[in-house]
Amino acid sequence: MQAPPLAALAGGAWASHRPAILAAPASLRRPRRGALRLPAWRPAGGGRAPRLPAKGAVLASDTGADEEVAGPSPLLDVRSEQEFVLRVRKEVERGKLRPDVADNFENLYYNYKNAVLQNGDPNAYQIMLSNMMDLFDRVLLDEENPFTFQPYHKAIREPFDYYTFGQNYIRPLVDFRNSYVGNISVFSDMENQLRQGHNVVLMSNHQTEADPAVIALSLERSNPWISENIVYVAGDRVLTDPLCKPFSMGRNLLCVYSKKHMNDFPELIEMKRRANTRSLKEMALLLRGGSHIIWIAPSGGRDRPDPLTGEWHPAPFDASAVDNMRRLLEHSGVPGHIYPLSLLCYEIMPPPQQIEKEIGEQRVISFHGVGLSVAEEIKYGDVTAQSRNADEARGIFSEALYNSVVDQYNVLKSAIFRDRGAVSSNPAISLSQPWR
Repeated sequence: MQAPPLAALAGGAWASHRPAILAAPASLRRPRRGALRLPAWRPAGGGRAPRLPAKGAVLASDTGADEEVAGPSPLLDVRSEQEFVLRVRKEVERGKLRPDVADNFENLYYNYKNAVLQNGDPNAYQIMLSNMMDLFDRVLLDEENPFTFQPYHKAIREPFDYYTFGQNYIRPLVDFRNSYVGNISVFSDMENQLRQGHNVVLMSNHQTEADPAVIALSLERSNPWISENIVYVAGDRVLTDPLCKPFSMGRNLLCVYSKKHMNDFPELIEMKRRANTRSLKEMALLLRGGSHIIWIAPSGGRDRPDPLTGEWHPAPFDASAVDNMRRLLEHSGVPGHIYPLSLLCYEIMPPPQQIEKEIGEQRVISFHGVGLSVAEEIKYGDVTAQSRNADEARGIFSEALYNSVVDQYNVLKSAIFRDRGAVSSNPAISLSQPWR
C-alpha cells in the first residue's frame, strides 16, 4: 500500500499448532447447470465470510453522499483452471474487461497459484482457485462501475465484506510456522490507550501492497480490534490499480497523493495538492475525536533492495513527514502516542526494483514467513531535550524512530532468514507467535 509522507488485510482462529490456510469444505456441490462450483470459504475456526451485494446495493460514503455499487457479475461456473482462464479472455472479447487488465490478471493468477501451492496444504489448489475467482468477480464489478475513494475511506464490510476477502486472499501466502511478532505486549498497551480515548500513530517502514493484511493477520488472534481498525495513510496507486482496488476497499484509509509521484503529470500537480489538503483535514478531524490508530510510512513508499548488495532494508524516513504527523497529533487536543513499527514481508509480494510511473505493475508472489514488531513509545520531548533548535529536534526525533525500526527489522531478519526463530530475541525485542 503506497503510503506517502504527509504534506506527504480478521479471519478466524487457527485450528491447531500448524496453521491451516482456510477451513476446507466437506465436499464440492454441483449447481443446477451441472458445473462444479466451489462453495463459499470460511476462515478456519469460523468468522464472517464475504457476502455478495445485491443488485443496486447502496453504500454510504463517509461524506454523507451515497454511492451506488452495481451488483456482482454472474457467478463463475468453472470446472478447471483452463475454463477460468478462458472466462477471463471471454470478458475481454465482450468488452467487459480491458486487455491490459486481463493480461495482468492472468500473470497474477499463475504467480498466486505457484505461491499458494508451496504451502503444502492439501486443499491449497481449491483455496487458490476460490480466492482468484473472488478477486476476478470484484475486478469485473469495478470495471463495470468504478468505485471512487473519499479522502477518508472506511472499510467496506457489508453487503460484501472486503476486509475478510483481503485477509483470506493473503493468508495462504504467509508461512506462519516461520513468522514472528515482536513485543506483542506493547500492542496491548496501545489498546489500553485507545480505550481511554487516546490516539496512537505507528511510524513504519513499508514493503508490499499486502502490508495491511500482514499486520492484521499477525494480530488477529491477540489484538483483533487493532487488526480491524487501523487507519492506513495510502497513496493513490492502490486506489486506482484495478487489481489492488478490491483489497484497498477493505481497509480504513486516508487517501493522499504520493510525494514520489506528485510530478508524474505536471497538469495534475495542483489537483493533487488540493486533494492532499482535504485528506489532512480529515486526519485532523479523526485525531480530534480520539481513539484512532493510524499507520504511516514516513519514507513515502515501499522499501527496495540496495542496487549493489541486493539486501533489503527499511527506506530512510522523511523528517518533515514525521514532524507533520507529530504536530497533527499534538494539536488534536487529545493525548497521543507514537510507536516505531517494523515490517519484514517483502518476499510474499516484492515491489518492482524501480519506482514506476505507470499503473499496473507485474506482481511476483511467494509463500514465506513474515515479521511484525513494535517497540516502546518514543516521546518527542525525551529524545530532543538537548537539541539546539527545531530543525535539529525534528531530525533527532525522526532518526530515533527510524533507528528503532531498523533494530527491530534486523531481529526479525535473523529470526526468519537465518532460521534462528525466537532465539533472536533480545532484552528490547521479544519475539513470539501469538497465533499458537
